[in-house]
Amino acid sequence: MRIAYITAGAAGMYCGSCMRDNTLVAALGKAGHDALLIPTYTPIRTDEVDVSQDRVFFGGINVYLEQKFWLFRHTPRLLDRLFNFRWLLRWVSRFAVRTKYSELGGLTISMLQGTHGNQLKEVTKLADWLESDVKPEVVVLTNALLSGVAPELRRRLGVPIVVTFQGDDIFLDALPLPDREKCFALIRENCVGAAAFITTSREYADHMAGYLGLPREKMHTVYPGLNLNGHGGPRPVTRDRPLTIGYFARICAEKGFHNLVDAYVHLRQQPGAPRTRLRASGWLGENNQAFFDAQLKKLEAAGLLDEFEYVECPGHDDKVKFLRSIDVFSVPTSYREPKGLYVLEAWANGVPVVQPRHGSFPELVEATGGGILVEPEDPAALAAGLRQMLDDHDLRDRRGRAGEAAVRERFTAAAMAAATAALLDQIVKDAHR
Repeated sequence: MRIAYITAGAAGMYCGSCMRDNTLVAALGKAGHDALLIPTYTPIRTDEVDVSQDRVFFGGINVYLEQKFWLFRHTPRLLDRLFNFRWLLRWVSRFAVRTKYSELGGLTISMLQGTHGNQLKEVTKLADWLESDVKPEVVVLTNALLSGVAPELRRRLGVPIVVTFQGDDIFLDALPLPDREKCFALIRENCVGAAAFITTSREYADHMAGYLGLPREKMHTVYPGLNLNGHGGPRPVTRDRPLTIGYFARICAEKGFHNLVDAYVHLRQQPGAPRTRLRASGWLGENNQAFFDAQLKKLEAAGLLDEFEYVECPGHDDKVKFLRSIDVFSVPTSYREPKGLYVLEAWANGVPVVQPRHGSFPELVEATGGGILVEPEDPAALAAGLRQMLDDHDLRDRRGRAGEAAVRERFTAAAMAAATAALLDQIVKDAHR
């Protein structure tokens, strides 16, 4: 099956959606499918082999210039190509990442307007290339914010369009209410002809159906999976060192790093608290440096700063080494996490988790037995969950082993690719009836 997978670069950040898309398309290729990962806005960033196409559509520079200046909506393609060099897009991403989501309402609306927006030229370039060079049997958009291209691709290609939801609400919630409501209406309009929607958890399917006003019966859940190369192996003995609580995700408020810091302070102030350390790693952008510094001040005020360590993990091997160095894992998100890739990665290395009872986490913990759940946004409850896990060696061992076994059996890249391919194959067959 020839599949065009259109993803969105994240301005140079490690992005869970990009990483999932990259892993999925690589696994589809290994399974014998002709799958192409087509980046938009910026090149993607992943800690595995990047399988995306060299060409970037809707290059961030052109999209911005077309939004701001009438002239650039009519420039020749040769000039546009000069702004689409991958090295240039990566360089510009260093500045783009500082832009607040709330400032992007007008651009988002224009993109969702597709051929009626300021980026008409970019829609045409993508449609021309897919029609003449790729000729896909099905097109998958990896988020609803890309759905502005859907009507034109349906018209030009005559193939099913599938839309994936894997965090769209986080961006949309940050927009001013009038802009958000316009985006909702445009997404519903663009998705009228969508063959199906894919979500990464059942809870997220329920949430997005109500959030966007789309039919729940068209939503299909395909759980994320990992390429397990490099994961696993012997873990260090903890007998002679403090037990370590680990956090591995983007350092930001959405991922709940502040919740973990508050819980750690609460935990260490309890009578008889176990000897512990807190280690964190993950993308720390300039736009979140002040937030990170504020968390360090909390630890310093509590006299716990010397028990904390931030670890740079620039590559896959570094990430695995970090995960093997910890005893309990927690990323207590403030939002409904739709995927939970970092939880799967912890389990792949035998580490049990303590997670909030929302988003995809209840489904994942229920499916694996790899951790315990606590009330969201409650540092005292999180501290109690962490202490329960830290105080009971047998519990940590059982939950860690259960999580690892379940990931290796059910949450692999191959399993994710097989479920996706089966769904897309049925959609293509239905389209030809």
